[in-house]
Amino acid sequence: SLSTGLDLPGRFLFATLTLMTLIAILVFVEEAVYIYRKIPSSKRSIIIWINAAAPVISTTSCIGMWVPRSTMFTDFTAGIFFSIVIHKFLMMMIKECGGQKVLLRRFENGRFAISTGPCCCCCLCLPRVPITRQTLFWLKFGTFQFAVLRPVLVFLSVVLWTNGNYVLYNLSPKGPAIWINCFMGALTLFALWAVGIMFRQVRIVLKCKNIIPKFALYQFIVILNHLQTTIINIFATQKIIPCAPPLSSTARGSYIAQQLLIMEMFLITVISRVVYRRKYHDLEPPERACEEAVDKQQTP
Repeated sequence: SLSTGLDLPGRFLFATLTLMTLIAILVFVEEAVYIYRKIPSSKRSIIIWINAAAPVISTTSCIGMWVPRSTMFTDFTAGIFFSIVIHKFLMMMIKECGGQKVLLRRFENGRFAISTGPCCCCCLCLPRVPITRQTLFWLKFGTFQFAVLRPVLVFLSVVLWTNGNYVLYNLSPKGPAIWINCFMGALTLFALWAVGIMFRQVRIVLKCKNIIPKFALYQFIVILNHLQTTIINIFATQKIIPCAPPLSSTARGSYIAQQLLIMEMFLITVISRVVYRRKYHDLEPPERACEEAVDKQQTP
């Protein structure tokens, strides 16, 4: 078993990381109780989902660290959960603006800047899109498709893996892994693009709701859970991370990624509790905000 192959420093590290995971879970449970009591029911479940992202990733990483054979299932579980969180974060920004109808009224003459990351940050020549019910639908669809299609692709990957056809580190064109991962990557970029477009539009209006720190925490989870793990796995596959018997390069890379994620998600859980627990003022109605803007323009 894993525990018998660890020396004293290794056992201390595993115990510390497990304790950090348990603390993150307790912090989230306490925060969920607070949200359930203090936050209006229209926003309650969305905020709980978003706050659960870091503890869930920390928990799946801890399970994968103790039970190496479960790594594929734990990674897929964390990926599925976070695909839902991406959609929830977009919906939270709409809810914080007062809902879809109020948002459309507030930005009735505005335009979405679609030249934003991660897809079109370099395409500054792209036209701005009017903010209408249809464009808002496409933004919501951009994140919703990811929340629906990623579990389907994960299920397909698990079925192929149990049959021996799906090998995670086999990136040859003849294997299904590279095609599934590329398609999943494209869906991810499209979903993140939709969130980026919405954030760029509402960041000034929702500044009083601390949307910038919330978006920063969300971005950190994206980068650490996807980009960091992918880079470490590539290094392990290319043998840049050396093997350390009885662990192969890929197994050692997986351990490093999981241990880093546990520490990082613990910090994000604690910071999220501070950011989301603050009491924020409600936004002014769109009509009053428009009147104040006109008054400022008329004042010499």
